[in-house]
Amino acid sequence: MQKEIVVIGGGPGGYVAAIRGAQLGAKVTLIERHKIGGTCLNYGCIPTKTLYRNAELLNTLKHIEDFGISTGPVSFDVDKIQARKQEVVDQLVGGIEQLIKINGIDLIYGSAEFLSPTDIKITSEDGEIRTVTCENIVLASGSKPQMPPIEGIDLPGVITSKEILEFEKVPEKLAVIGGGVIGMEFAGIFAAMGSEVTVIEYANNILGQVDSEITKRFAVSVKKKGIDIQKSTKVNKIIKTETGLAVVGETKKGEVVFDATHVLVSTGRTPVVDGLNLAAAGIEFDRKGIVVDDHFKTTAGNVYAIGDVNGKLMLAHAASHQGIAAVDDIMGVLHNGNHEVVPSCIFVFPEIACVGLTEDQAAEQGIEIKKSKFMFGANGKALSIGEPEGFVKVISDMNDTILGVHIMGPHASDLIHEGTLAVSRKLHVSDIAGTIHAHPTLAEAFAEATMGLSGEAIHMAPIKLKK
Repeated sequence: MQKEIVVIGGGPGGYVAAIRGAQLGAKVTLIERHKIGGTCLNYGCIPTKTLYRNAELLNTLKHIEDFGISTGPVSFDVDKIQARKQEVVDQLVGGIEQLIKINGIDLIYGSAEFLSPTDIKITSEDGEIRTVTCENIVLASGSKPQMPPIEGIDLPGVITSKEILEFEKVPEKLAVIGGGVIGMEFAGIFAAMGSEVTVIEYANNILGQVDSEITKRFAVSVKKKGIDIQKSTKVNKIIKTETGLAVVGETKKGEVVFDATHVLVSTGRTPVVDGLNLAAAGIEFDRKGIVVDDHFKTTAGNVYAIGDVNGKLMLAHAASHQGIAAVDDIMGVLHNGNHEVVPSCIFVFPEIACVGLTEDQAAEQGIEIKKSKFMFGANGKALSIGEPEGFVKVISDMNDTILGVHIMGPHASDLIHEGTLAVSRKLHVSDIAGTIHAHPTLAEAFAEATMGLSGEAIHMAPIKLKK
């Protein structure tokens, strides 16, 4: 008998789960209430990285004379920037819609609500209601920006990551509440476009989940680029002023005020469960998200929850792999994916990418480690392309098994995958040292940093050996 699967949510978790189900021979129905691709393709990863490219080019042009090239005054057209961004989004979304069609997936646009663990009510935009019944359900409803209870947060000019993507004019003064990944990415993008940017962070450091050696170096770097970082600052309220807005905060020294024309609220995301009626299906939910087991199965045994809605890792690529794992479990297929080792990429200037154990986590867990760094300033390719800032940091246990890789520098988001493979497969320093890395490439920096753990790096000063 052919198995049937209903997938709720067409983002990078949901549409991947749907396609995987079709590949394995299931009859799949995909329910999406808005747009295929979810937040990632329409309001997150893709449009943000398209704007990141604009900012990257503007940053390059600021020192283009270093390459012996002279240009006239640089300007940009916001309408054309927005048009290109939308063209990229439309192309990718259109491609996924075609894949859904080719795989024979029944796509229904509407909002889903559980009537029972197996019955789902679907309400379309025009109010039409229908019910579908299925024993196998994958819930991938995603997340939305978390809005903290700050006085004045509803004022005009106070925006989220979704609204700022549709900017018609570059903000003159942008205050960013939250120094996490999303906040720092937008800070870098709009600073490159000419905004006066202030980042206000409650904690004592930005990018709190990143290895502290990188965040300290990065904080210095962004200040040199003109971004004002205000750490250990609590935001009490946002007020309207004659010139726009002001963020009123509090530090150990007292009250502080930051003027702005726009305020970006970037204080994290929260799972989307509104209207799903989880109680009717017996699905347990806590403050982090929907509770799931190692196979991403909820407390309703036939319902799986993947991606942002389970609160484990709010990353598109994690959602996709969780979707595959959930469907494999439904279809009785052995799944060999590693869901513990997940790379994280931050598109700032320079890029940051991390995977595995940080030095701080090792200290907290009492794990004895070795660490090694290789500076991009000593890498031929980095110097050639004019991006020598940053380093590769590799952490191993005392037996030279690689536990973590942390990169700040050019193309960090591309370089991290060799590190991910090394951590997930528990590779040894000798595995990397024994693999030829092409020259001149940025990947050589990873090889050198890794070989530094055993004192075998060629292009860095030798470590002092114990007598």
